[in-house]
Amino acid sequence: MLPVASRPRHPVSVSRTGSSANVVLIVLVLLLSGIVIFQIVSSSGGSDGERTVTPRGELADVEKSQIAIHRSAAASVVHVTSLAERNNGLFDPVVVRQGTGSGIIWDAAGHIVTNYHVIERANLWKVILHDRTVVDAKLIGTAPHSDIAVLKIKAKKSRLKPIAVGTSADLQVGQNAYAIGSPYGLDNTFSTGVISALGRTIKARTDRRIRDVIQTDAAINPGNSGGPLLDSAGRLIGVNTAIISPSGSSAGIGFAVPVDEVRRIVPQLIKFGKVIRPGLGITVLSNSAMDELREAGILRGNGVLVKEVFSGGAAEAAGILPTRQSDREILWGDLIIAIDGKPVKENGDLYDLLDRYKAGDTVTVTLFRKGQRKDVRVTLKDL
Repeated sequence: MLPVASRPRHPVSVSRTGSSANVVLIVLVLLLSGIVIFQIVSSSGGSDGERTVTPRGELADVEKSQIAIHRSAAASVVHVTSLAERNNGLFDPVVVRQGTGSGIIWDAAGHIVTNYHVIERANLWKVILHDRTVVDAKLIGTAPHSDIAVLKIKAKKSRLKPIAVGTSADLQVGQNAYAIGSPYGLDNTFSTGVISALGRTIKARTDRRIRDVIQTDAAINPGNSGGPLLDSAGRLIGVNTAIISPSGSSAGIGFAVPVDEVRRIVPQLIKFGKVIRPGLGITVLSNSAMDELREAGILRGNGVLVKEVFSGGAAEAAGILPTRQSDREILWGDLIIAIDGKPVKENGDLYDLLDRYKAGDTVTVTLFRKGQRKDVRVTLKDL
């Protein structure tokens, strides 16, 4: 008999079966490892740097609102370039760029509102519309004391989208504010912020004061001048005019002429080419000259000294006296110290008070004459 150990036994076949199971197990492990590696590679972008896009979901409500404001108002904002043609008599005229800024389409007739300082010292103006169309513009009128000017262009009405106009009397500090313009020539730039303060006073190019100016922290840079300041309804609430910045760029303090003032001025510029202001028909001594007289002890107290009285003017009819020169001395004129009971401390006060009236209104002017107070009634006339 053969030894028992030499007989074929079932464990041989069991060993083959176990080997097959091991192979299957290894294959499964490799497949699973491949799937895991594939997922890791897919999520990390792979060796070629590709990435899958992560869905973002809905825009925030504030983003939707700002997008809507920009889409609604952007077509009403233009880029303004001021040019000056110079001729020295020897060569062909040379056109020199004087400056750039922004402008606002005011109406379907093609009137463009901008800042006076954007168009001054120029005699040629170019306007670039939202669709990149370039058109010539002509000057209609200026209000230097308020830093406002009006140009006019000829363009298809389909290209003229007038700005939506709001009010400024009911603004509140903390409201959202948006500026559109061409800072540094980068047209259609949109910046956001809030109304930082109201009732500010700044100086115009003429040294006259612009009152009730809106302060905002929306980024305003050179080139934004003449562009719109908008509220959250996309309405015009001011015309951006100035910044306070040592570097000349936005420092979060920008100013806009309030739209209520713009609405008062622009119709007059379109109709007359200038603002028709009521006045007394006088010239007054400058504030610096008044300070010198006070330091010398010649004059005392606050007030505005009448220098000249124009023939046929309101002051002449009321008997207001000018400053005169006699053979031996200066005969000082009347010192205006109040209008309708409101104090006049210096020239700016006088101009601000008179701007509240219209031609034909009668006011009480309080004078200081020869050491005594005197009230006179004056009917204002157009200047």
